[in-house]
Amino acid sequence: MLNNWVVAPTCLPLVLRRCHTCGSERFRTSGKFRVNAHHKLIDAWLLALCTACGETTKLTVLERMHVRSVRPELLDRLHDNDPGLAAELLQDPVVRRRNRIALDWEDAWRLDTGGSDHLDREVIDVSVRFAARIPVRPVRLIAEGCGLARAEVERLITDGRLVAAVRLSGKLSGDFTFTLKR
Repeated sequence: MLNNWVVAPTCLPLVLRRCHTCGSERFRTSGKFRVNAHHKLIDAWLLALCTACGETTKLTVLERMHVRSVRPELLDRLHDNDPGLAAELLQDPVVRRRNRIALDWEDAWRLDTGGSDHLDREVIDVSVRFAARIPVRPVRLIAEGCGLARAEVERLITDGRLVAAVRLSGKLSGDFTFTLKR
């Protein structure tokens, strides 16, 4: 029987960027946008506050775009401060590269294993699905989901009793499956 686990965000991740005021490197986004129009051109930013001093930084979403070239639904979502749009934009590699930011997902996600009835089985087949592109170490997910220490998970990998089609070292942000033989 295949167990389905889901890695889901619980809140927006922290934005890693240096604060010009205090030198801190963490900003919290609230999902608020600022939209500014210059005749037929429009700019839009996602606002973020420094976690240390509260200074506001603007993450560029649209820059000098002709108003008619922006989808009306996008404009509505920007004006409505849609938190779902903020999450989508933070996941967008173009937005992250343009603003020279990285994301800190620590304490911003949870693992839903669907219960612990699988823990007593001799062989466990698990499919892990990511609801968002959250980079997490598979060893950490497996340890948390199976109630094991990370060192124990590492030992199971070394012994060949924990196998997957993907490399379990490093971080993953895409779906994968694994088999654990006790």
